[in-house]
Amino acid sequence: MTLPDRYTRPAIVFHWTIAALIALNVVMIWLIDTFPESWTRPTIDLHKSIGLTVLGLAAMRILWRVTHAPPPPPAGQKRWEITAAHLAHFALYVVIVGLPLSGYMHDSAFKLAPEHPLTWFGLFEVPRIGWIMDTAQPDKERLHGVFYGWHAAFAYALYVLFVLHVGGALKHQWLDRQRELQRMGV
Repeated sequence: MTLPDRYTRPAIVFHWTIAALIALNVVMIWLIDTFPESWTRPTIDLHKSIGLTVLGLAAMRILWRVTHAPPPPPAGQKRWEITAAHLAHFALYVVIVGLPLSGYMHDSAFKLAPEHPLTWFGLFEVPRIGWIMDTAQPDKERLHGVFYGWHAAFAYALYVLFVLHVGGALKHQWLDRQRELQRMGV
């Protein structure tokens, strides 16, 4: 059986939807200090809703990936490039799950969480992580800081992996003259 040279349509939709939502969340948080103060809470709430959406889509993407083989690497790729691509993709999956999950944990440790319900786009309330919510002060405040550190570390890892991912794709497309971008629907 010959595998197609492109990813499946669901894999492509997951890829670009998750990428767009993450990009929106990153830009929104980078710019939040330029927004009027009255926009801060709605922006943070939107950031959380998008993060929860990314977490759900990432879970579906991973399920799709383990049940549907990706296309083989283009002919001519070196073994070290294939290995590097697999490692980078694995790291991206870790970050794409870890970033929203650490944000969810950070939010669950927020001392004012009872005053600010976590909702999904204002449509319904999302329960926070119980064991974190039930942690007594000052341990809860310490967890809040720890989870923020994790969230920030995943964000910085995302920036590095994004550069490597896009750089690798462009290198294969333009320098190696392989149809790398067409494999993901571009």
